[in-house]
Amino acid sequence: MRFLYKYLIILFLTPFGLNAQTIHTLDLESSINIAKEKSYSIRMLSESLKGAEHNLHAATSSFKTHITMDMELPNYSERITSYQDTIGLTYFSDKQLSYSGNLRINQPLPTDGSLFIQSGLFNTDDYDQDEKILQLTTRLGFTQPIQSLYMYNEIKSEYEKAKTNYELTGKRLKRNELDIIFQVSRTFYDLHASKERMKIAKKSLDRQKDAYQIAENKFKAGLIREVEALQMEVDLGEARNTYDLSLVSYESQLNLFKQTLGLSLKDSIVLVSDFAYTPIQVDIDQAVKMGLDNRMELKEKQLELKLAELDIKRVKSYGALSGNINAYYDFIGIDRNHIDASLKSAIKNSWNDLKDRPGNFGVSLQLRIPILDWGENKARVKAAQTRINQNLIEIEEETMDIEREIISTVNNLHSSLRRLQLLEQNVKVAEKSFAISQSRFANGDIDTQALALDRERLDNSHVSHLEAYISYKMNLADLMRKTFFDFEKGMAVSQ
Repeated sequence: MRFLYKYLIILFLTPFGLNAQTIHTLDLESSINIAKEKSYSIRMLSESLKGAEHNLHAATSSFKTHITMDMELPNYSERITSYQDTIGLTYFSDKQLSYSGNLRINQPLPTDGSLFIQSGLFNTDDYDQDEKILQLTTRLGFTQPIQSLYMYNEIKSEYEKAKTNYELTGKRLKRNELDIIFQVSRTFYDLHASKERMKIAKKSLDRQKDAYQIAENKFKAGLIREVEALQMEVDLGEARNTYDLSLVSYESQLNLFKQTLGLSLKDSIVLVSDFAYTPIQVDIDQAVKMGLDNRMELKEKQLELKLAELDIKRVKSYGALSGNINAYYDFIGIDRNHIDASLKSAIKNSWNDLKDRPGNFGVSLQLRIPILDWGENKARVKAAQTRINQNLIEIEEETMDIEREIISTVNNLHSSLRRLQLLEQNVKVAEKSFAISQSRFANGDIDTQALALDRERLDNSHVSHLEAYISYKMNLADLMRKTFFDFEKGMAVSQ
């Protein structure tokens, strides 16, 4: 029974245990997709984008009608007050109960002004005077800042800032995503290279084992000297050591790859990769144009310039003529009755009074005219202008950097492609040469030193071909993040 109990516990805990492993079969594309989901920087920028989106929604909503209700339910006060007359100072009690409700409907205007309707009910019960006072009021109002008509419009500027910040955050997210793609590509191909170096070292070890066996047999037959047999044994030891080091390097690179993707180091990776590639020739002028049209750094500088231009308008408005145009029309109805009067009758009497009473209205023009500020605003405007000038200089420098980087990357791409194609032929020649050398060594036509040189030449040709392949693939990945165009797939990267 105890054994069954332990078995059930182990069976239940095993799928959820800390040592449970997940096996991932990954090619480059699936690796990139995992990194996009689990990357720290992508997740942080995604949250920033959500925040910018909410701010943009708030700025958009500022153009819409807003409705608020203010209520006071109730407000009771009891105090002792006094007044002075010819008889002297008299004290009396003042007890009041008041309650009110005020509804305001406000419609912001694109000119930074607003139209509003405000309607409220205000009731006061005066217990000392045994009086109920109820007032109904409705105000139609209009207000308009003067400077918003010709200088700085705050509601539009805040919307533009929110929209620009949203675009800016989105572009930073896309740029970071392409950097992640490049980083994952680099780590993926480094792991691929480490895996291939391990294979090369294993093949070299197998070839050396065969050569050592041949040398040992020839030494026993008296066909070669002892020193040559010993040298083959030393070469075998070096080949075995090189293979062991390649295993350690692969394991280290594998853990780095897991960390880059955000996977557990306990997970298992099945890498799907080969040496397949498509020869691609890129037109430099077309690549430069794509980079200038799409590069995030340049667009970010342009958006920052837009924000600086909005800021200089705001600073200029501080030193300009300002003020407000205000207008209102009030409908007022008042009822004074005994405190025991019902609320319904008080409202009815106030409404009748409101219809009969002439409305109140008013129009005002308020102006603020700067006369002397000792050049304060002018200096602030010049300081803001320097920021715009800096943005323009940065845009010019960034444009030149983009052109230079893309031209260099395209040239490196073409160079790495030519080298890759050349080294493919070099590998074929080296393999044929080593096969011939093995036969010649078995026949006694060459010594162990000549065979070792041919083996080393073959290993170096495989390593050089591997490095050329990685270089070509990384130049393609680098060109994609610099132009926002995937030349392997022949399609633009979505923005």
